[in-house]
Amino acid sequence: MRLSATLIRTGALLCLLMATLAEGREIVDMAGRKVAIPDHISRVYASAPPLTVLLQAVAPETMIGLSLNMEDEGKRYLPPNIANLPVLGGVYGMGQAMNSEVLLSLKPDIALAWKSPFIDPAMVENSFAKIGLPVVFVSLDTLRDWPEALIFLGKLLGHEDKARQQADYVRNSLNKVNKAVAAIPEQEKVRVYYAESPSGLSTDCHSSFHTEAIELAGGYNVYRCQSQSHMGMEAISLEQVIAFDPQVILAQDPKFAKTVLSDSRWQNIRAVREGRIYAIPRWPHNWTDRPPSVMRALGVQWLANLFYPERLPLDLRMETRAFYQLFLGVNLSDADLDHLLR
Repeated sequence: MRLSATLIRTGALLCLLMATLAEGREIVDMAGRKVAIPDHISRVYASAPPLTVLLQAVAPETMIGLSLNMEDEGKRYLPPNIANLPVLGGVYGMGQAMNSEVLLSLKPDIALAWKSPFIDPAMVENSFAKIGLPVVFVSLDTLRDWPEALIFLGKLLGHEDKARQQADYVRNSLNKVNKAVAAIPEQEKVRVYYAESPSGLSTDCHSSFHTEAIELAGGYNVYRCQSQSHMGMEAISLEQVIAFDPQVILAQDPKFAKTVLSDSRWQNIRAVREGRIYAIPRWPHNWTDRPPSVMRALGVQWLANLFYPERLPLDLRMETRAFYQLFLGVNLSDADLDHLLR
C-alpha cells in the first residue's frame, strides 16, 4: 500500500512537470546539448556542490535546497533564507545522494549538472530522465571556467548584469595574480604541500583542479603527478612529505594546522620548523577546494599574497568584504572577518 501511494505521488508530480514543459523554449547547454526548458524558471536544483555555489552567486532566490550539508559555523556567512534550505543531496560530489521523491515534491523547473571529464554525462542524464526533469550541464572544473559559467547562468535565469559583474571580478582577480607571479622562475617558487584530511596525509596532484589555486598563485605543489580521479585525496606517507621538505603547508583541517606544530614526527619539515602552516578559510565555502568553486577567485589572491607579499600587496579584509557582498550577498562585520580569517 505504501509503495502504491509513493508511485501515485511521483506520477502526479511527473504530470505536473510535463505540463509545465509543454510551453517552453530550447537552449544549448555548456555540453552542447539541446534542452527543452520552461519559459519561466523560478525553482532550480543544483546537483553538485560547485553548482550550489554558482546558483547562490547568480540567482539565490531560485534555490530550492542545498547539495551538501552546511556546518552551523558556516551558516553565519549565509543569508538566513539560504542557510535554512533543506539538504537535498546530489548526483555527484560531496554529501548524500539525491532523493528523487523529495526533490520532485519541491517542484523544480530544471536541474543543473556538473560537466566534467571525470563525470559520465549519460549517468547524470539518466538520473534525471527517470523523473522527467530537464537537466542543464555547466562547465565548472577550473577557475577559468567560471566567467563563462556565470554569464551562461545569468542569461538563463535573467540576471545578466549581476553575472557579468561577477565574471569581471573573476577575470580581474586572475589577471592581477598572474601579473604578479607569472615571471617567477620555477626554481624560485614557494614549495607548497597541500594537506588534506585530519592526519594531513592525503593530498592531490599538481595537475588536479583540486589544487589549481596553488599553481595559479605561483606556488609549486611538491606532489607532482597526473590526477587519476575526480575525487582525489591520494594517500601519501609522512616520509614522502619529509623528503619534499615544503616551505609552506596549506591545511584543509584547522585542527591539523594547530596540532602539527607540536607533533614531533613533523618537525624535520621546513614549513613546520618555521611555523608556516596555514588553515584555509572555509566559511561558508572553502576558499580553494572542496568544493572547488568561485571562492577560488578570492583564494588565489590570498595565496599569492601569502607566498609573495612583496609582489601582491593585499588588503585582505577589504577584499573579503567586497567578495562576500558580490557573490554571497552578505555584509561582513568586523567580528565576522576576525572569525573567518583567524
